[in-house]
Amino acid sequence: MFHAVASILAAATPEAAASATAGLIVYGPEFFADAVPANAMEMVQRLPGFAFDAGDNVRGFEGAAGNVLINSQRPSSKTDGLEETLRRVPASRVARVELIRGGAPGVDMQGKAVLANVVLKDGGGFRGLIGLANNHVYDGRNLGGVRLEGSGGSNGRSWEAGLRWGRGLDDGAGEGPRVRLDAAGQPLILSRIDSEGDGEGKTATGAFETPLLGGKLRLNGRLAADDYDYDELDLRSFPAASRATTHDSNDVVETEVGLRFSRALGPRTTIELVGLQQTKEQDFVSRLDADASAEVFALDNKTGERIARGVLKFNKSATLSFELGGEGAFNWLESQTRYTSGGVAIPLPAANVRVEEKRGELFGKAVWRPTPRWTVEAGLRGEGSAISSEGDVTLEKTLYFPKPRLALTWAPDAKTQVRATIERAVGQLNFDDFVATSSLNTGQLSAGNPDLDPEQAWVVEASVERRFWTSGALVATVRHSALTDVVDRAPVYSGASVYDSPANIGDGTKDELTLNLTLPLERLGLPRAQLKTEATWRRSEVTDPATREKREISHLRPLEWEAHLTHDIPKWRINWGADVFSGMRETDYRFDEVSTFKLRTYVQPFVEWKPKSDLSIRAEAGNFTERGLRRTRTVYDGPRGANPIRFIDDRDIQFGRTFYLRVRKTFGG
Repeated sequence: MFHAVASILAAATPEAAASATAGLIVYGPEFFADAVPANAMEMVQRLPGFAFDAGDNVRGFEGAAGNVLINSQRPSSKTDGLEETLRRVPASRVARVELIRGGAPGVDMQGKAVLANVVLKDGGGFRGLIGLANNHVYDGRNLGGVRLEGSGGSNGRSWEAGLRWGRGLDDGAGEGPRVRLDAAGQPLILSRIDSEGDGEGKTATGAFETPLLGGKLRLNGRLAADDYDYDELDLRSFPAASRATTHDSNDVVETEVGLRFSRALGPRTTIELVGLQQTKEQDFVSRLDADASAEVFALDNKTGERIARGVLKFNKSATLSFELGGEGAFNWLESQTRYTSGGVAIPLPAANVRVEEKRGELFGKAVWRPTPRWTVEAGLRGEGSAISSEGDVTLEKTLYFPKPRLALTWAPDAKTQVRATIERAVGQLNFDDFVATSSLNTGQLSAGNPDLDPEQAWVVEASVERRFWTSGALVATVRHSALTDVVDRAPVYSGASVYDSPANIGDGTKDELTLNLTLPLERLGLPRAQLKTEATWRRSEVTDPATREKREISHLRPLEWEAHLTHDIPKWRINWGADVFSGMRETDYRFDEVSTFKLRTYVQPFVEWKPKSDLSIRAEAGNFTERGLRRTRTVYDGPRGANPIRFIDDRDIQFGRTFYLRVRKTFGG
């Protein structure tokens, strides 16, 4: 029924679609015509009141979903990002984009309040793309890139392939002063930092879809290799002239193969099967040379995941649907670390481990629309996992968690929605927390901790959405999370040495307010212009294990916002605007140190000229405000709360402007 309604409304204006069904707004190609989009991602970015979510980087399939579907299905890939998948879909293949708000019978909302569904046209011949780009960095580096893509199909079969090569930069590196002060504010070290980081990435992707056994089978694959290098020179002028150099190299190779089979079992029942396997190998080496001695930290890390998933969907009526399913996953990690100082090997806790996790999940969901104004979504998941490790740390543990969810949506009129959700959320253990890590240029060593429990939370959320004018939207969301087993930082002891480590530190709370505004500027004198903004305020609280006092949770940013201005000028075939990302503060609370990162506002104006429908030239002035990274470390003589400050180390690293130029040519229909 959902797709039948969508088909009827495909040619309607967004306002007409919203009037017909409060939970669905349909945007046809004409809505995006002035922008002349090249791909589905550029169309999704223009949706009023919609903030793109690429999904979470977690193990398993169920919890990793983004908020965009393609033909009502999730892409059967995890390592190939949702944004990249959408960029490979030519705009000419898109029949319409459906905005699903608050749920709809027969649609798995993936736990999201709002979804976009990109509906593709049937058939079509060959389509191709070639893109050439170069990013000129203020220090003289030129980082190029090439993108080749092709797709096609007929008679129910389709294929797509892509090759990407490019060099990217690390804008967290740069130049600037470093000052280390004692507790009384007297200088201990005065120096200047000169650092540079960049990398090279190569990616090949492919997919094939064909009718099979009365249904449809899709196969996909990905192979990627990324090599990153970072060099830092620390020129010290006080208390005596000296120099220290740091070199980091990080080489990563990833593979993924996946399949998805879907088939109708009757007029109201469908089945979907998903299989996925991925691997990742990482080789990281960091070397610090200072005062005629050397420190070396090396990490050899291998991870893998296999997933099998099945879902049965039943649409009892146009207003009621059910979904049952299960998922199993096997994950593993093998990690070996080595740390030497002055040629002497120094042992680290959890330096060499193998971790295995077997996870299973059963779930059931129901969506009911008792009246055109009300939608009810209810679900229950049961998750179980068995984790074992061997090597430096030997343990076994079994975990079980029920995860209920209830969501209500009320639409008093076609332009207004009120949404409320309560659910139990269970986080996922990060395998990177299980092994030792290092940052030699800051003197930080972190132990691994395989004996972690996942963070849990009861989450209550409420949203109000109001649409106005022709394509304006304002969405306000408040969210409260009551947390259990917060994963943060705590000390771990190894003989006479003590290290910082990830740890469960007790209960906590997190409160968030998010505002999302899409403002068409036509009534303000700027036709065919749009301003999209989103801002999130966060407040969190947890008990610090070192001081026993209340503080915020590590790495949670109190405020983030972004704004995107676009202005289409069809007669000149030009689109111009600016992307602005807020500054931010992020604090890490270790047992003997408080480390704070600060970034200033990032501004990137752009202009894109499309002399032909199949040719575009885009220029961007990256980091126009020349924002930098400031890192301040307050280090104590032992556990905070019982020891005085030993020193305060401050780095103010500046990064200049970049100039990016891209030429893109498409072929075919």
